[in-house]
Parts: sequence; C-alpha cells; structure tokens
Amino acid sequence: MDETLLTIDISQVHKMLPIPNDQGIGNDFLLAEFNGINGVKGETLMHILQYPVRFDGYLCVFCLKGEFTVDINLGSYAVTSNTLFINVPGNIIRFDTSRGELNPHTRLIFVAMSRQFMTSLHFDFNRLFQESVRLFDSPCIRLTDEQFDIAKDYYDLSKKIMASDSHNKKEVIGALITSIAYIAADIWASNISRGTPTEPANQRLKMIFDRFISLVTDYHMSERNMAFYADKLCLTPKYLSKLVKQASGRSAPEWIDSFVILEAKNMLKYSDITIKEIVFRLHFPNQSVFYKFFKSHTGMTPSEYRNG
Repeated sequence: MDETLLTIDISQVHKMLPIPNDQGIGNDFLLAEFNGINGVKGETLMHILQYPVRFDGYLCVFCLKGEFTVDINLGSYAVTSNTLFINVPGNIIRFDTSRGELNPHTRLIFVAMSRQFMTSLHFDFNRLFQESVRLFDSPCIRLTDEQFDIAKDYYDLSKKIMASDSHNKKEVIGALITSIAYIAADIWASNISRGTPTEPANQRLKMIFDRFISLVTDYHMSERNMAFYADKLCLTPKYLSKLVKQASGRSAPEWIDSFVILEAKNMLKYSDITIKEIVFRLHFPNQSVFYKFFKSHTGMTPSEYRNG
C-alpha cells in the first residue's frame, strides 16, 4: 500500500500553500497561526483538518481564543481557550466545525513536526509520554495561567528564531522542542494525577477496551470479524462484546465499522485511487457490498461523498 496516498504531511501542505521561510523548515517543521479575523496563515491547515485525515507527523495545536471540537479516531474532545492539544502520527483527526463554533475571533497556533525530525532529536517522545500519560486518553489539556504564559513564551521565542538569519534554525528549534516536551509531559501527568482513582475492576475493563481499540486500529482494514479480536485477547466473542459494550456504551461491531468508515472517508477525500481499489484495500467482497455499507453509515454513496 502506498501510504502517501492516505496521509497528509508537511510536504503536501507546502504544495497546497507556499510556506514562508519564517514559518517552516523544509518538510520537517511548520509554525502557522490561524486568525479567524483574516484567516490567512493557517487557513489551508484548517480546511484540510475539517475532513477525516491521517496526519503523518506530530501536530500540536495551541488555542489562544475560541472553542471547537476535535475528533481523534472515534473520540471527540473539546478545545477551548488556553487549551493545548497534541496529536501523534497514525491517528485520523478531524476538526468538527459543523456547529459553527469557529468565530471571527478564534486564534489557533499550529506546530507540525515530521516523524523524521522528531526521531533525530535526542529524546524519545513516545516513551516520554507513555511513561507519564497516555495521549490517547487525554490529548487536550487546559493550561493554568502560569502554564499558558510559559507556552506563550516558547511560541514567541520560536517565532523570533524562525525570523532570524541563523544558519542552525533546525538544530535550535529541535533543542527548543526537546525542552518543551518535558514540560508538556509534566503538565499532562499533573493534570491526570488530579483525577479520580479508578477501581481495580474498572481498570481491567478499561485495559481490555483499550487493547481492543488498539487492535481495531491496526487490523480494521482487513479484519471485521469479532472472532479475530476475541482470539487476540484470549476471550470468547460473546464476552468481549459484553465488555466493550459495558466500557463504551457501543457494541464492538459498531466500533469496527466506525473505523472502516473513517478509513474509507480518508481515502475518498485525500487520494485519487479508484473506488474499486478502495474496495480491495478494505477487503470488501465487491463494490456493491461496499456501496451498501458506506451508504448505510453515511447516507451517501462513496461517489457522492468524494464529489461533495
């Protein structure tokens, strides 16, 4: 599978909108601001993110003013003023603006970093956050006034560095990101630690549900049979279905179908591969079955969704 057809990265953002030197470092780093009053710098990013898309890189969004909802895979999270939001590679992300929440005074800061850039830094971002907090559970954190001031200082410093004549911008920005990552991990950990402790039984239920979602994330394009996931978790299909329903209020097949629909929307919107090829990649027996499946979940045919 050619993954570039199914994802958006910084290089593709460059093709859609020329990025000035003071906002980007090649295909590794992008610093953009969306200002609802004029909608100039981050307008293209906002347009891209209003549809389900897999962003191949790390994306941080700092909300200075305004509010809206962001969907990550199948979870919805509220983003409000003073909120910091982090998305890691592999997630399907969408900014839900259907309710018209983005008003003319909305101000957002986007910081996008490629996988390669993050790998080159002298720390393991994924391990850092896995040890302190799971971003899957809490990708959005509302900052205190003190934390907000620190984040704003980092942003202002980044802008100055990007606007400078330094020949080592990439290295300087990399060091800055390393520094703020440790601060961000502490912020996430401290916010989570203030939450209500979970009972052991609920912890086990949550662990099984999280593992199920992780498996669906990895295998939904080829496996939609409950027996497959139950076998991976060493449970019976009936018992797994009961636990998933208990943990989330939704049945296991609903979760699987929802991931498939997200993937189909992503391919229809951000690739030019044929619907026949999409049917093949999603392992449907034929186009007719896929059309019925897609329309029953979206109210539109795949062609109508793509053309719309």
